[in-house]
Amino acid sequence: MARRRLVYEGKAKILYEGPEPETLIQYFKDEATAFNAQKKAVIEGKGVLNNRLSEFFMTGLNAIGVPTHFIRRINMREQLIRMVEMIPVEVVVRNYAAGSLSKRLGLPEGQQLPRPILEFYYKDDALGDPLVSEEHIVAFNWASQQDIDDMIALALRVNDFLSGVFLGVGIRLVDFKIEVGRVYDGDFQRLIVADEISPDSCRLWDIETGRKLDKDVFRQDLGSLADAYTEVARRLGVMPRNAARMNAGPKLVN
Repeated sequence: MARRRLVYEGKAKILYEGPEPETLIQYFKDEATAFNAQKKAVIEGKGVLNNRLSEFFMTGLNAIGVPTHFIRRINMREQLIRMVEMIPVEVVVRNYAAGSLSKRLGLPEGQQLPRPILEFYYKDDALGDPLVSEEHIVAFNWASQQDIDDMIALALRVNDFLSGVFLGVGIRLVDFKIEVGRVYDGDFQRLIVADEISPDSCRLWDIETGRKLDKDVFRQDLGSLADAYTEVARRLGVMPRNAARMNAGPKLVN
């Protein structure tokens, strides 16, 4: 399928105009970034893995009635998605203490939380995606209180689904983030899961060994990011056929 007009390019994905009205083509890049893009590298095959894994999760969510922007995969790096009006807020669901939560509250990494904890972060790279409250979201008109309630409901359903899927293959879902967009059917608005769900947006630990299988491998220089993502894909049965080529080391980006 020929690409059309470039709509947006981010750190990990490119969006092109879609072949049908109200659609986009989402292209997954091989770039890996951390610490607000202060650390960068090109990881061969990362885009292929994230495309396949995001397809797997989005398809599963659609099947259980959790609406997403995913329509179908086009090829190994691209998928057709529904155009949405993005809410400029990331929803983070935490099941275990890790990352910024451990630092902020002094919790030991890996401590199970009494219940899933939801946090909201304002999407702004220049500000470092700061933590915000529901009051901020409503006051600055990023979303209504009803939108917030719907985002929470969506995120908890995604958490139930992902936790069960990963538990079945021996992986602990420590935390994850989703992004949400608005779609309109006439005057009726509803919220759907957008962007991607992949090891880029989740913290994943092997249940038996504690081995990290997510972007922390890149952040903390723990080994091959391609190997970690390939292991997740292998366990879930979505290993790309050319995955053997994805074990090359990263190419640093200046």
